[in-house]
Amino acid sequence: MIGLAAVLTAVGCSAPETDRQAGNDTFAPAQPEVLHPPTEPEVAVALEQIAVSPRIAVSDAAHASRVLGQPTHPGNRPQNQNRERYRHFDDNPVRRAAEDPVSTFSIDVDTGSYANVRRMLQSGRLPSADAVRVEEMINYFGYDYPRPDPRQAPFSVSVEQTATPWNARTRLVQIGIRGHAPAPEDIPPANLVFLVDVSGSMNGPDRLPLVVNGLKLLARQLGANDRIALVVYAARTGVVLESTAGDQTATIMAALDQLQAGGSTNGGDGLRMAYGQARQGFIKGGINRVILATDGDFNVGTVDQEALLDLIRRQRESGISLTTLGVGGGNYNDYLMDQLAAAGDGNSAYIDTLSEARKVLVEERHSTLMTIASDVKIQVEFNPAVVAEYRLIGYENRQLEREDFNNDAVDAGDIGAGHTVTALYEVALTGSGGERIDPLRYGEQASQSDSAHGDELAFVRLRYKTPGESVSQLLETPVRSTDKPAASDNLAFAAAVAAFGQHLRGGEHLEQFTLADIHALASQARGDDTDGYRGEFLQLIRLAESLSLARR
Repeated sequence: MIGLAAVLTAVGCSAPETDRQAGNDTFAPAQPEVLHPPTEPEVAVALEQIAVSPRIAVSDAAHASRVLGQPTHPGNRPQNQNRERYRHFDDNPVRRAAEDPVSTFSIDVDTGSYANVRRMLQSGRLPSADAVRVEEMINYFGYDYPRPDPRQAPFSVSVEQTATPWNARTRLVQIGIRGHAPAPEDIPPANLVFLVDVSGSMNGPDRLPLVVNGLKLLARQLGANDRIALVVYAARTGVVLESTAGDQTATIMAALDQLQAGGSTNGGDGLRMAYGQARQGFIKGGINRVILATDGDFNVGTVDQEALLDLIRRQRESGISLTTLGVGGGNYNDYLMDQLAAAGDGNSAYIDTLSEARKVLVEERHSTLMTIASDVKIQVEFNPAVVAEYRLIGYENRQLEREDFNNDAVDAGDIGAGHTVTALYEVALTGSGGERIDPLRYGEQASQSDSAHGDELAFVRLRYKTPGESVSQLLETPVRSTDKPAASDNLAFAAAVAAFGQHLRGGEHLEQFTLADIHALASQARGDDTDGYRGEFLQLIRLAESLSLARR
């Protein structure tokens, strides 16, 4: 049975796009257009005044189109202009270990930046620097880290080091995390709500049709113990499919087949209704998650970022997570999608092809949907007797204060089943010649006589919570100072991806390491590329090389 909801909120024409700031966060619209907020916002905000009319039950899925967006009139379609939005950030700085020996950050399992960068390169343009988050590019790929023993911890932690490919005077230190992947029979049932943007901005083959086909792929993986609901939003918001058993494939497919794009975007009301459906179908001890698919172009309803984040945080505390699937280009709001997923203890992915939808929603569905460790934080203390300087590559948006590490009230990223997470530090040892910063004239000299820890380059600490728990657990491991061995394929390929991401961001720290050098490194470390993702990465390097030459 498909349940339809009548109009919750009626809003007229679309309002102009606005840039917003929350605190010190800065939005960076993609080049070349610069957006300016209007002096008197024309956005109709209706946070609490939602008029709900009675639901009408119908037996035929074809009637679902009554609550879907109306087709966009050709004259009202958005103009072909670039209004993509990215948060501006600078690369992490080089730090002196004698002055600032501790680095603290939250893990990040998002991969959306890589797929978005791929979309830009394949369309014939280089991405803006702010669209490139290096850690998301590295974490797009899986790495063969040691399998964890779930009786001890939900994930394993390994450390490796080698000479930095782009600077022989420094070392690259890799921290690798691999989450436990439960057997299929041990995966709990899932209560999923698909929240789909059917506004006019979703018109186009790379948007709503791609979302529908991707959600069909996921729906076919579910069984009788799972539940699916479908909510759509545009100027009107409605429940297309009430919570339905996952084995009712024909009913689910029929509901998805009715979706059409048209109208303005009332994302806030859609989120409220989706969370309501998630509460109705809540599975205690199961996976309860809203999957939001949109280009992020919210222009009516709850468009205030802090209001959206507050709504999502409250639902997160009640056990309902949020995953975001971004699509489209030209008006894609990357920053908002990333922030929504972070607030919802979920992950943010970007879907540019059906193959990517399969990767995220089928091949990696357990890591996308099932959390095995929450609020995972990493803290690295460098030994100033051995390390002169260090630099964390990526994770600029995930930085934490030192005291946040032991504060269980501070939110951090989650790890899904089977996820791998990688962090890379470029380290200059004392006296190596790789230092970039002069030591302080009157600074305190690091002790050279600490024999107890003289062989340690650094000490790694991780904190995490078992899902549903409020008290964190602590893992610790030292990083021994060793000769610079040859890198494993894990480290060498991650270094190549890191170098590529840094190159796209301007390559400030890459010395003379060229795209050809990056290609050679990645090619040598390609390893067992059964899914072809690493081979595709090699092609992207060549595309970037061609586009860079064309710019000269």
